[in-house]
Amino acid sequence: MTIHKTSQNIVVVNTGCANISSVKFALERLNVSVSVSDDLDTISKADKVFLPGVGSANAAMASIEKKQLKECIQSLSQPVIGVCLGMQLMVDQSEEGLDSNTHCLGLIPGTVKRMQVGDLRLPHMGWNTVTPVGDSPLFSGIPAGTYFYFVHSYAVDVYQHTLASCEYGYPFSAALHKDNFFGVQFHPERSGDAGAKLLENFVNL
Repeated sequence: MTIHKTSQNIVVVNTGCANISSVKFALERLNVSVSVSDDLDTISKADKVFLPGVGSANAAMASIEKKQLKECIQSLSQPVIGVCLGMQLMVDQSEEGLDSNTHCLGLIPGTVKRMQVGDLRLPHMGWNTVTPVGDSPLFSGIPAGTYFYFVHSYAVDVYQHTLASCEYGYPFSAALHKDNFFGVQFHPERSGDAGAKLLENFVNL
C-alpha cells in the first residue's frame, strides 16, 4: 500500500456509537497517523475525517447531537467518509427508529429504508460483491465484482448519488458521494486487501 500524504491529520469522529478501534487500527496498518476525537476544533482542522457508526440511527443521532457534533460535521469542507451506519447518517432521514423517521445530517440527499429482500435473511451479513458506478478515485484499482464485508438491515436505494451498488434481494447503494462527502455501507476495515485499498484511496484524495 502506498500512502502519498503521510503527514496528514486524520481524525476519526468519536460519535459515541461506533467501534472506533477497528477503523483506527485499519488506518494504522497503512502507516497513517490517526486521532480519535469529539473535539469540534480538532475535527474542523483535520485533513480527512472518518465518521463511523454502529447500532441504530436514532441512537446515533441522539449521541451526535448531545456531543454538539451535528453542525460541526455539516460545516466540514475537507473529504469526509461515513462507514456503515456513518454513511446512513449522511443522508436526510432514516426509517430506522422508534417513530420510523429519524432526521439525519442531510449531507447527501436520500432516505435510508429497511431492506426488502424477500425470503433472504436480515441482517445482510457477510461478503458480497460491489460494482462501482462511473470512475471514482475512491474505487481506483478496485474492479467491479470485488468482495466487501457487510452487516446491515437498512440501506439507501440506487439513485443519482450512488457511487457503487450491491445486490442482496434487490440493488442498493454500497457507496454514496456528493461534494466532499463519501459514504460506504460496507466495512472497509473488515474487508481485507480490498478494504485497505479503499482506505488508501480515501487518504490519498
